[in-house]
Amino acid sequence: MALKKRSERRAARKTARKTARKRKADARRERRAATVSPHLSTPHLCLLRAPSMATPTQPAGRDITVATYNVHRWTGLNGRGPTDPARAAFVISEMNADVVALQEVMRPHRGEDPLIALSDAMGLHVAFAAARVHKRGEIGNAILSRWPIAGVSMLDLSFSRMESRVAVSARLKFRHGALDIVATHLALADRTRHRQVRALLDHPDLQSAPTLLLGDMNAWRQCRATQALDDEFREHHNLDWPASFPSAAPVFALDRVYARGVRVTKLGAHMSRAAQRASDHLPVVASVRLPA
Repeated sequence: MALKKRSERRAARKTARKTARKRKADARRERRAATVSPHLSTPHLCLLRAPSMATPTQPAGRDITVATYNVHRWTGLNGRGPTDPARAAFVISEMNADVVALQEVMRPHRGEDPLIALSDAMGLHVAFAAARVHKRGEIGNAILSRWPIAGVSMLDLSFSRMESRVAVSARLKFRHGALDIVATHLALADRTRHRQVRALLDHPDLQSAPTLLLGDMNAWRQCRATQALDDEFREHHNLDWPASFPSAAPVFALDRVYARGVRVTKLGAHMSRAAQRASDHLPVVASVRLPA
């Protein structure tokens, strides 16, 4: 038994080292590929749109389903193949969530916009903010919603010259009030990530209504940033976050759903065969109870 545990610990350490190397390599590729134009590189809101064939939706009850999903620029499990947004779109359709936060969304400079195509195909409203402009297109975070978006804002979280990050917030109106959905993708570096969390927690626009913070928190280990989130948002399902990365054999709980003013009643990773191939992250899905 002791030998088995030592073997498991060695395997976990090996996986952690491999993951750290991969993430550093990804960051280096991002820096090489980023445009040098400061105007284009500045984080900015790019899209707020209703689906072209919007269908009437039932008013939300007290229980809704939300999800967060890092789609890895539509490039699948290893990030080296051609882009195929249809894979991630199929996974999103599998979840059938009312609200979905997306990270690492790529909107190419040429050809069809996969985010608009996804919005129209599924009849979802969409908001998108670009964190940076890649040589192939804009990369950022998006929010998809079954219900119309009543307001949208953006918070620039680029506190490091090495990483450009952003949070996008969408306000949804329900019969009993409003709900703010915040989608973000936090930095790899601990110090920068902590500054980003403090900026999110202190932002006045996120204090006035019940809030769900969804995204890839890069919480691959316990640090000041994750501790601050755990202390501030106590209304998630539990502290045993579901592992979501890497998708083929998840070890790290990078993707999370934090709640303030609403209650998360169920939380888990969406581990379908399609989800294990569509991105290097699994989606995380939560059932949420709105206040009466």
